[in-house]
This record gives sequence, structure tokens and C-alpha cells, in this order.
Amino acid sequence: MPRKRRASSFDVARLAGVSRTTVSLVLNNAPHAHISEETRRRVWEAARKLQYFPHAAARSLVEGRTRTVALVWHRGPDVNYRDVFLPGLLQGLASALHAQGYSLLFRPIEPQEPDDVVLELALGGYADGLIISGPKAEDPVLAELVRREVPVVLHGQVPGLALPYVDVDNVAGAKRAVSHLLRLGHRRIAIITNARPEYVSARQRLEGYRLALREAGITPLPQWIQYGDFDEASGRKAMQALLEVQPRPTAVFVASDLVALGALYALWEAGVRVPQDMAVVGFDDLPLAAYTIPPLTTVRVPAWDLGFAAGQLMLHRLQGRPAVSQRLPIELVVRASCGSGSNTP
Repeated sequence: MPRKRRASSFDVARLAGVSRTTVSLVLNNAPHAHISEETRRRVWEAARKLQYFPHAAARSLVEGRTRTVALVWHRGPDVNYRDVFLPGLLQGLASALHAQGYSLLFRPIEPQEPDDVVLELALGGYADGLIISGPKAEDPVLAELVRREVPVVLHGQVPGLALPYVDVDNVAGAKRAVSHLLRLGHRRIAIITNARPEYVSARQRLEGYRLALREAGITPLPQWIQYGDFDEASGRKAMQALLEVQPRPTAVFVASDLVALGALYALWEAGVRVPQDMAVVGFDDLPLAAYTIPPLTTVRVPAWDLGFAAGQLMLHRLQGRPAVSQRLPIELVVRASCGSGSNTP
């Protein structure tokens, strides 16, 4: 049986009663194209009726662009499938991009991969722009991307680097979490960071922790500061180290809910009651945070909104419009793990 011929832009143009150029402008959402809404409607109806879809590779050759944006995510595969912050970020990002006819390429970067992987992604024609999540404070690749004028948006700020970003105020969020513990009467407050110190977010959340203690006249002991590494295992290990500190801290700020899950497990293993023996506050407000035992007090980060804002910033860059960095609002969600709040989600 012969295969049915694939519809072409010529077929769409003939059915809609317009030129092929008009079909191309409408289906590619060309900016600044002065085409009436009635004409646009006819073109889209003709395309749907004929089941016509522009060929992506051919379109890229003609336009000189891929209409694809890549999200660079600095995590290994063992973390990606458990990080429930990621789906919200991806959904928000995809919503912004798809509305303007762009596709999203997700590219996780494992720690052992070479730096030139990102450069290849940017310069090898795979994407028109990069959104880089969780940047490091000193990353030569970022400087090279700036030098080569690659459209880049950061999910997370790198101070001193002239790149637009979307983020939350990590310093203020951490300070709010620790200040809450101080108001509850705690003075020996430890921290487990969300990541290693080369990551900007880890430094900023540690800064907020120190600022809250300094304003309360407290100098943290060096052993109160432990470093997580994005996952539950690092939180468990860090909490086990804190349980050996004498005198033992009475509260801990864990700068990532995923890391906090491991910390809570270590406390359960050791027979340490939460919050009676150790108060715990997290950061992110993952959906699971409301269902830990006890429910986790945490700083809520708007994952979908961050993704959507990053997508809009990237579209502004690709369209030659001003891309203004944004810090989105956060809030402290008080539950029972700190000794105040509700035991119910």
C-alpha cells in the first residue's frame, strides 16, 4: 500500500489562500510580522486539517537557529530521579518556552564530565541558548560563554558575572529559618549546607546562617558547620558528625529538604527525638516535606515560578529585548519539626 504523501507548506498556503511566506511567518511565530488575526486563524486551521508540522531540521537550516533552549543541570543521575524540585522547574520552563514555539532540551551534567561539554552544547548547534542551574562560584566555562556572547540565563546568581539570573534570596531565606530557631530559644544551632562550598547557593545559605547568629551575638563553632552534597546520603553523614559534637547542638538548619531527609533518618537511627531533642528546619518545601515525621518546617521556594521566569528571561535574550534579573519571594512554612507549628500537612 503506497504511503500517504506528507503535506507541505505549499498545501497549507493553497488551502488557507495565502503565500508560503505567510505560512512560514505564522507557524514559526515570527516576531514583528504584521499579519491579521483572521489570516493567522486560517493558516493554523489549514495546518491542523492537513496535519502539517514544520520539519525542525529544515527550519533550523533556513532560520539559522534551532528554536531549542537547553537546561544545564549540575547533578548526577542518582540524584536527578529523586529531586522532586526538578519537575516543577522543568514544567515552568517548558510552559514559557512552548508558548513561543521553543523546545526544551534537558542536559544533566555529571561531576566527572569535562568542562567542554557545556561549550559543545552551546557552540555545536544543539541549542540557541543555555539556562544553567546551580552555577559554581568560580567556573571558567561561564566566563568563556560570556566572551563568546552565548545567550545564557542563570538559575542562581554568580556575583560579579554579567549574566541575567533568576533566583530567590538565599541569604534572607536562610537567615529567616535560623532566626525562627533563635526565637524558639535555641543557641546551639548547626547547619548542613545543600551542597559543597564551591556552589554559590551553598555559600549564600551559609552566609544567611552566620548573619542570623551574628545578630544574636553567637559565634558558631567550626564543627557546627557541615557540608551536604545535594542528596540524602550526605545529609545522613553530616548529621552523624553533628551528633558527635559536644556539647551537642539543639537545632540544625538543613539548607535543602532532600539533604534534610537523610539528616532526619540519622536522627531516627540514633534515637534522637525531633523536635524534643533536636529541632530541624529545611529549605525548598518539597512536596515530601509536609509528610515527614514530624512534618518539616522549611523555606518555600517556588520551583514552577523560577522555571517560568528563567524561560521568559531567555526568550527576552533571544529576541533582543532587555533581560532583567529577578529574585522571587520566598516564605517560611512552619510545621512541627522545629517545635512549633502543625503536625498536619
